[in-house]
Amino acid sequence: MSVTRDDLIDFIYAEARMLDEGRYDEWIDLWLPDGHYWMPLDYKQEDPLHVTSLLYEDIFMLKLRVERLNGARTFSQKPKSRGHHVIQRPFVDEMDDEAGRYVTNTSMHYVETRLDEQQLLALTAIHELKLVDGRLRIANKRVDLLNCDAAFGNIQLLP
Repeated sequence: MSVTRDDLIDFIYAEARMLDEGRYDEWIDLWLPDGHYWMPLDYKQEDPLHVTSLLYEDIFMLKLRVERLNGARTFSQKPKSRGHHVIQRPFVDEMDDEAGRYVTNTSMHYVETRLDEQQLLALTAIHELKLVDGRLRIANKRVDLLNCDAAFGNIQLLP
């Protein structure tokens, strides 16, 4: 299967829509088993393992997060948080068809709301995608918040 730039861009839009619509089980199926979701604490941070991050979750932790968001007994999510992505057209930074590896870079605004609280985050998301069995999957996702060094309340969902 040949992957086009439009395929990669459509994938990023589809992922954002899944998150906005709360289709977390579909979203978790986009991930490879060894994938990581990383939100650095520092501007231009290079190391997720030896430096503190806002978030560094493997697939086990992502599945736990999805179970909590889907759970009927998650009282801290009554009513549920809602998120909304407003994304710019993603850039395709790398296309390695031979290795089946692709990297995109997407600037966006993300709004998360619950009850009368609303949080706006400006961020850049870098997706490392891999083609596995004819299907694009998320190998890693890095979300760099513009104001990563600010004090944050709880970010319940995933930008």
